[in-house]
Amino acid sequence: MAESWDGNHDPGSPSEESYHLERLHIEPIYDAFICPLTKQVMQDPVTLENGMTFEREAIEKWFKECRDSGRKPVCPLTHRDLKSTELNPSIALRNTIEEWNARNEAAQIDMARRSLSMGSAEGDIMQALKFVQHLCQKSRANKHVIRNADLIPMIVDMLKTSSRRVRCKALETLLVVVEDDDDNKETMAEGDNVRTIVKFLSNEQSKEREAAISLLYELSKSKNLCGKIGSVNGAILILVGMASSKSENLVTVEKAENTLENLEKCEINVKQMAENGRLQPLLTLLLEGSSETKLSMAVFLGELVLNNDVKVLVARTVGSSLISIMRHGNMSSREAALKSLNQISSDESSAKILIEAGILPPLVKDLFFVGANQLPMKLKEVSATILANIVNTGYDFDSVPVGSEHQTLVSEDIVHNFLHLISNTGPAIECKLLQVLFGLTSSPTTVFNVVSAIKSSAATISLVQFIEAPQKDLRVASIKLLRNLSPHMGQELARCLRGTSGQLGSLIKVISESTGITEEQAAAVGLLADLPERDRGLTRQMLDEGAFQLAISRIVSIRQGETRGSRFVTPYLEGLVKVLSRITFVLNDEPNAVSLCREQNVAALFIELLQTNGLDNVQMVSAMALENLSQESKNLTKLPEIPKPGFCVSIFPCLSKPPVITGLCKVHRGTCSLRDTFCLLEGQAVDKLVALLDHTNEKVVEASLAAVCTLLDDGVDIEQGVYELCEAEGIKPILLVLLEKRTETLRRRAVWAVERLLRTEDIALEVSGDPNVSTALVDAFQHGDYRTRQIAERALKHVDRIPNFSGVFPNTG
Repeated sequence: MAESWDGNHDPGSPSEESYHLERLHIEPIYDAFICPLTKQVMQDPVTLENGMTFEREAIEKWFKECRDSGRKPVCPLTHRDLKSTELNPSIALRNTIEEWNARNEAAQIDMARRSLSMGSAEGDIMQALKFVQHLCQKSRANKHVIRNADLIPMIVDMLKTSSRRVRCKALETLLVVVEDDDDNKETMAEGDNVRTIVKFLSNEQSKEREAAISLLYELSKSKNLCGKIGSVNGAILILVGMASSKSENLVTVEKAENTLENLEKCEINVKQMAENGRLQPLLTLLLEGSSETKLSMAVFLGELVLNNDVKVLVARTVGSSLISIMRHGNMSSREAALKSLNQISSDESSAKILIEAGILPPLVKDLFFVGANQLPMKLKEVSATILANIVNTGYDFDSVPVGSEHQTLVSEDIVHNFLHLISNTGPAIECKLLQVLFGLTSSPTTVFNVVSAIKSSAATISLVQFIEAPQKDLRVASIKLLRNLSPHMGQELARCLRGTSGQLGSLIKVISESTGITEEQAAAVGLLADLPERDRGLTRQMLDEGAFQLAISRIVSIRQGETRGSRFVTPYLEGLVKVLSRITFVLNDEPNAVSLCREQNVAALFIELLQTNGLDNVQMVSAMALENLSQESKNLTKLPEIPKPGFCVSIFPCLSKPPVITGLCKVHRGTCSLRDTFCLLEGQAVDKLVALLDHTNEKVVEASLAAVCTLLDDGVDIEQGVYELCEAEGIKPILLVLLEKRTETLRRRAVWAVERLLRTEDIALEVSGDPNVSTALVDAFQHGDYRTRQIAERALKHVDRIPNFSGVFPNTG
């Protein structure tokens, strides 16, 4: 006889896992219990006519083989013919075996209980776990035996051992124990056991991780346990990560996916999955669940923080359903739908999906409707927020009907309604509606409609008043809107700001805040920068309120790196430079402006700003300001006083010699300086302006060429101006500007400059040999406007392309 701890018989090869009978105290296996064919303990013994006993399944198989081979049935032991194949159940033997099995299994279970303790040897623990697996696989009824013997908690305790082999075997054993047995699953899930299993999902050992996910998947088949699994902190997040992993093996990924699908039976788990990026189950419930479930999911969706990719998925999946709820649901459903739509409308792509799904008409209706079923103001604020999100997508809103009479968002009556709401609601919704108008005025296709409606409703003053709002968000929204309106309503806005209400001072105060550079500051300075630059009244008031000194100090601070940078630093600097340039447009009329430019050495600052590479607008505006300053140089230059001739000279003029005066500006013929007369020569600005003539931005080239041309203007010594340009190597760049013909404005300015250059005989002689220049002048003469053609004609006369007839015909005066 051979005995093993699990009751199986293997006489040919004694198992390493067998125990000594004396140690196990297990009854021996009697030979009568062993089937001669299978060599295993029989479960259903039957007896032949000759008295031999076999396992029913084994002897039936033997007889079938005899029939299939065409032989008569014989006894497999004696090989003698049998008259009958009738099988007689050996009930007494079967009962004896069952009793023997029961006694042995009881003894083995008892041994397993003693082995499943922290103090046991690893080999004993492994044998005990294998026995439990064998016993459960042998019969489903044995799973109840294991539970009743309180072995499940003991197996769970093995998960805490230091032995990796034992932990892995314990997980495998628990899977066998709970498989297809809800009672064992409930027992297994008691206490902190589920949390212990979840911990193994993060284990670096793949075998333990695979065993744990298999066990967790089996537990998740019980609806009662789904909530418990989901309640373990981090469980769903780990499972979501495993299900989407590219490094896990396919079986593990599939088990994680299947586990999550089981956990979806519990709504709270679905919400957790949504929080962790697995949104589809929530969307499915929102579409297919009961009314209460749909409402619950919509409410939760409105509270989620979603990334943009997920927002697009949500918009595509449930956008239409949410819009339908918004149209037809009760107030609580509409609130949930609005909050969800608010979440997903903040992304441009998802917002466009919502537009195409028809969100605009109900949104506008909700905002404007007054009646029994109207939205409370807090929900109108949500509607306004959604609309503000949507209009910032740049969509063609002039083509989307929103009203019963096919009005659009930019139809006059719709904009009038927005303006009416802005003037008659609270700060929160006013802010959102201002953002709506900001979005509509940010598009070149809709801004003119909004401007027209604002003008026709005389709402400009009301909009400007928000500059002084105490709520920062409301103030920012209004300033950004006014910034968009300023290129189209500059005179109206300037007129409002020139009033005595203090809005101009409020804007300057915003710009002066020293909390870094904010969006509000950039918008405020941009608004002032875009107002009509030749509005002397506004410039005078800005001068009185210290706006230009502030701009200078902030520009210098940014240039010196003293102001903290941000994403708004570039528009803020560009606005400051443009605001400061305003003062150069009133120099002829405002002595205080001239004084300020002298005191602050503004010309030097603009020359420095010419070199801010990468900031085209700063370079362009600086060149324009230098043009204005240089134009004023001829008025500010002090001409030398010529001493009166003495008595002898008055009688004998031949004795006189012209006085020699040194240190005079060659171009302006007087005493010049950069600080006092804004002379470009004294500021060594000519070469810097010439360097910008090959800039890729035509606007920079136009402004730079205009500034250079002040050295060739009437009222200065043109010949000396040409000489200075030669010194700065500026002749060739000017000619190249003429040849390139990038814009009509550039061509007109270049033709004017070239005509002035050609008044110098040496240059005219050199240029006359360049056919390209002559061709460009001929082209301007033929195709330019009237003034350009006149100037081109004079230039062509300088190079003898057109004869000069002035000496042929007498002057008829």
